[in-house]
Order: sequence, then structure tokens, then C-alpha cells
Amino acid sequence: MKVAFIARSSLYQSKGGDTIQIQQTARCLEQLNTLVDIRLADEKINYREYDLLHFFNLARPSDILPHISRSNKPFVVTPLLIDYSEFDKLYRKGFAGKVFRHLSSGQIEYAKTMARWIKRQQSLPGFSYLFRGHTKSVKHIIKNASMILPNSEMEYRQLIQSYSVSPLYSIIPNGIDEHLFTGPVNEQKDKNMILCVARIEGLKNQINLISALNHSRFNLFLIGNAALNQTNYYIQCKKEAAENIHFIDHLPQKELINYYQKAKVHVLPSWFETCGLSTLEAAASGCNVVITDRGYASEYFKSHAFYCDPPSPSSIRQAIEKASESNVPASFREKIIKDYTWHNAAKKTYEAYQKIIKE
Repeated sequence: MKVAFIARSSLYQSKGGDTIQIQQTARCLEQLNTLVDIRLADEKINYREYDLLHFFNLARPSDILPHISRSNKPFVVTPLLIDYSEFDKLYRKGFAGKVFRHLSSGQIEYAKTMARWIKRQQSLPGFSYLFRGHTKSVKHIIKNASMILPNSEMEYRQLIQSYSVSPLYSIIPNGIDEHLFTGPVNEQKDKNMILCVARIEGLKNQINLISALNHSRFNLFLIGNAALNQTNYYIQCKKEAAENIHFIDHLPQKELINYYQKAKVHVLPSWFETCGLSTLEAAASGCNVVITDRGYASEYFKSHAFYCDPPSPSSIRQAIEKASESNVPASFREKIIKDYTWHNAAKKTYEAYQKIIKE
């Protein structure tokens, strides 16, 4: 079987969790005798080479529509369904923030798509997207997909609620690289060392995390580059940061291991999270984890995480305080190593492919 993974055009330019998810799933699928080519949405693709197309990110339907209309191939979608609306409507700065307060979530995403075209960050959306609009474009994709592959049951339920459709689906959990993050855990963790491994962007909410820990006993290490179009946010974060806040550029996963091993706590106080791959990696490395109470991450972490309220620096600070003083549950690390690996994700993805091809 040969499959084309088709992802956003900025997959490598602005690396995120989806970059790791796509690369690692492709690597593990090839161990299951499935050939995978990772292609970007703006590439010209010879569809005849592939048995199946696998799209990522329903938030960008304009990337998907042209390919499904040209290819006449069965396809699946990993939705990566993130609700940006709270951040966009209430906390986004500048002119865009003022406009977005008066738009629906679908209208906001339509405006973002057009803005990316104006800035030449993607090609002109096709007529199908321009004519249908954002929400109807997403519905069209879902209805025509052979299967939807959400990362959690919560994500699938959100899909039903948002788009009033109930497609065939299979849950494909996010994972860790078991070769990197399953070694012996350092028992001498520094309880004052706090990590946040993520792109620097408004959605990830580093500014409130900085506010929570400025001039405290904690040393916060923010590891990641500014996201595309988020340079001003990054500058604001650095301007607000006290001397105990440290910025480190994006690091390959192998180089993160040392940080995960030293720190007692990893925190991701995002306005919304599907899971948070760095949170899984940190937990597998023996860290306590602080996560947002928005999104689907609670399906993975349940009672094993410390939850915070993103708009409240005091809530973020309290959760970090508790996490730094609490024992790390070994049982949850064992569950991650057993259930949440890229090999397991690839196996479930392969089973979904097999079902589609047979039908």
C-alpha cells in the first residue's frame, strides 16, 4: 500500500505538534510495509501513485478541497480540531482582534485563510472554498471522507457538535517516540525548574505563564520558536519576562531529553489543546504536568495532571506550585509507554487503512 500524507504548506517552516505527528506516524507505518510520502498542500501531486490520501488539519479546508476534487481517490482526515474562538474573540490583539469579536468561528477561519493568501503564505484558495465558505467546506470534506481519524473521543464529539455530521471514525491516539522517552528517569528532579516546550504564540498562552512566574523562585524555560505571524507576540513575551524566565530556540526531540530529565514540571497553559505532544513526552520522562482545562487533553491525562485556567496567572501559578511539590505517579508513565506511542498510533492507522481498502 502506498499513501500520501498531505499537510499544510508551512509544515517545516513553522514546526509544531503536527510536524512530529506526521513524521513519526509515517516512519512507523513504513515498518508495517506501508509506503508513505509526506507532501505539502501546495505541491503538485501525481495521485495515480497512491492507493489512499491522508489529510491533516480540518481547520484548513482550502488545502484539502482541490486535492479531493482532482484525485478521485479514497481519503481519510486527521482533523486536529482546535477551537480558536475564545482566544480570537477575547484575547487576540490589534485590528484582527477587534474584527474577530464580531464574527462567527467559521467566518474567522475564512478571514485567516484569505489573510494567509494576501501575505503569500499560501496559494489562492480554490473556487470551491471561496464559494462554499469555511464551515460548508469542512462539512463537504467530512461527508466525502472514507473515515475520520480523530485523536480522542472528545474531539470526535466536538466534530459532531460543530458540524452536525456523524462520519465513520477510528480513534488514533497521539504518542511519544518510545526510543527517546522511555529510558530511566532521573530521581533528582529540580522542583524549581519549569519547562514549557511549544511554539511561542498567543494560543499557547506563554504571556500569562510568564506573568504567573515572574520574579518567583521558579526558573522557567520556554523552548520554541515564534510561530508564523507571531513575531510581535514573541517580542512582547521577552519584554515582559523577568530574569528567571529563559528563552531557548526550537530544539530537536533528542536534545529535549536532557531538559525533561532535569525539570520537575512541564506546563502548557494553552487556550485550547488537542493533547500536547510535549506534555506526553514530559510525563513519560518523569515530570509532573500542568495543562489547560480547555480542549481534549483531559481524556489522556485524567487525574494525573494539574489543571489551570488559561486567562488566570494565579490559577497557572497555583497549579505549578502543587505540581512542584507533589510526587510523580509512576503508573501514568507506564500507561503512556504502553498505550501512547507512535508505533501504537501507526498500528491503529494501518488497521483503518486496511478496512477502507477492503471496502
